[in-house]
Amino acid sequence: MQNVAEIFKAYDVRGVYPQELNPEIAYKIGRALVVYLKAKQVVVGRDMRVSSPALASAIIDGILDQGADVCDIGLVSTDSLYFAVGKSGYDAGVMVTASHNPPEYNGFKLCRQEARPLSMDQGIGEIRDLVLRNQFPDPPSPGTVHSKEILDDFADHVLSMIDTKSVRPLKVVVDAGNGMAGKVVPAVFGRLPLQVVPLYFELDGRFPNHLANPLEPENVVDLRRAVLEHKADLGIAFDGDADRMFILDEHGQFVGGDMITALVSKSLLRKHPGASIVYNLICSRAVPETIEREGGKAIRSRVGHSFIKAKMREHDAIFGGEHSGHFYFRDNWYADSGIIAALTVIELLSQEGVTMSEALKPLDQYYRSGEINSEVADQQAVLRRLESRFSDGQLDYLDGLTVNYPDWWFNVRPSNTQPLLRLNVEANDPALLEEKTQAVLSVIRQG
Repeated sequence: MQNVAEIFKAYDVRGVYPQELNPEIAYKIGRALVVYLKAKQVVVGRDMRVSSPALASAIIDGILDQGADVCDIGLVSTDSLYFAVGKSGYDAGVMVTASHNPPEYNGFKLCRQEARPLSMDQGIGEIRDLVLRNQFPDPPSPGTVHSKEILDDFADHVLSMIDTKSVRPLKVVVDAGNGMAGKVVPAVFGRLPLQVVPLYFELDGRFPNHLANPLEPENVVDLRRAVLEHKADLGIAFDGDADRMFILDEHGQFVGGDMITALVSKSLLRKHPGASIVYNLICSRAVPETIEREGGKAIRSRVGHSFIKAKMREHDAIFGGEHSGHFYFRDNWYADSGIIAALTVIELLSQEGVTMSEALKPLDQYYRSGEINSEVADQQAVLRRLESRFSDGQLDYLDGLTVNYPDWWFNVRPSNTQPLLRLNVEANDPALLEEKTQAVLSVIRQG
């Protein structure tokens, strides 16, 4: 059983099916979840992966045998699952998904009441230990299961987050990547005067067209082509479980998650003047500058949803955004939702009567490297070298090492799971970006 421990990750459970994760282990995770949370009612949803029905059935059996009742909501997006937990007050939620991973993977995203996510520090480690121990108390009686369809209620909820009457008939290409957006997007966008050009809306966990990971450039090639071919106003790409979302502008240019964060912040601050908004420290300087220019309070956070959500609750922030395409909303139980972010951007473009590139131009004056990974044997030794080499900058240790200069900055963070350092650089012009990126990489990769 010792290899089983490796499927329990920082924010979820994930592994190759059936070698690393199988129905037997799923059953035990179901029992362990109920024991750890003392749950009485658990909602379970699943994505379209080939192995999801078997894993969902097994984890439901484990939950029932541990004495809790189950609401089975079937095929849903992850943000729909969070909605079901938050709206109906369930004690816990399980989403069977491996998000953007290749088809041989599967896993579980777990949350407690109010859609608060479990992580290794809060719940996943304890559940792992219970699974490994494999000794579960006998409940007074088994639970019962019932099914529920939540899609219409979820559509009502996300549409309530915008002024639907202001939406113009924009032409939008949506690439669902054969993932759960193929089910959710028609139910939501179908109620708006949008001209939707659908790509790969058929639910297919084999991902026959491309992997549902929009961060990889090869996975948005078809979307870019369709945006240009149809002369669309924008393109939207979702990951496999449809909780993350990325945008291409009308020229087919990829818009980073941090710039979507800036746009959503601008829109929300018009409805909530002076509100706080959380952003992670990998985001462009344009994000806090936009927030403050629009009268909001910008709160800087470490990378990762557990840190973002904690900061949001601490500051009663209306919104939190990450460069990785996760967008969190206070009025959505602080949970992330790609479709709410997409709707908010569509609302802003409609109200301002501008194109996507026009909306971004005044906000985005910087040039970014994107994340560059380097394999290193001793992460801490490399960080010390960087401290010494760039000691004339403003050093910050909130998450890894950030060094700020007036016209550029960089952050280097150690990976939690691999011997990697992750570098992000931003500068005021392309030549400076190239020069400084190479300067930092030379220190990271020397010897």
